Amino acid sequence: MIAEPVPGSIPREARGRLLALARRAIRAYVLEQLLPDESSPRHAGQRRGAFVTLHQDGRLRGCMGRPDSPESLESAVAICAVLAASRDPRFPPVRAHEIEALEIEISILTPSEIVPVAEVFDRLHPGRHGAVVSLRGFRGLLLPQVAAEQGWGSQRFLEETCRKAGLPPGAWRDPEVRIELFTAEVFSEAQYPAGAAGPGL
Repeated sequence: MIAEPVPGSIPREARGRLLALARRAIRAYVLEQLLPDESSPRHAGQRRGAFVTLHQDGRLRGCMGRPDSPESLESAVAICAVLAASRDPRFPPVRAHEIEALEIEISILTPSEIVPVAEVFDRLHPGRHGAVVSLRGFRGLLLPQVAAEQGWGSQRFLEETCRKAGLPPGAWRDPEVRIELFTAEVFSEAQYPAGAAGPGL
């Protein structure tokens, strides 16, 4: 059974702290070219896949993540925040005057589960599940909230995940394809003030 996010598994104060951490990492990189510190012990804190999404004036401004991060959750969030601000190939790097206008959203992933193609429509619930499609060296991932934002059903969501992988939209039907589903805890500065720092996770 696909792991569901446990309600409140990341407390409110920890969510605020992660959002604040992401904003500090972006500011430090954009203004001073400082990279996040990856020297903390890798066993410290939770280890979960993480994505950071940036919006500006209601529009996507960048999104990058590490679905299988070996770092602590804090390190993964800081690294993904900098990547979203600087390495998303769809957008130019964030500039200094844009920092304060950014709204930061964080997605903390549950472990994914491989789902047979024959069962995918019974088990995929758009808006609740994200998907990973892998085939012959190509791999694409879409977060759960993408389907809800775009109003996609299950088949369209799978087709768009294939496109994200650089595959034809119908590649999810290929007998060699691997489809993985996951869920995520998603929270943003619109819900949790970034300055709401609290104790550790």
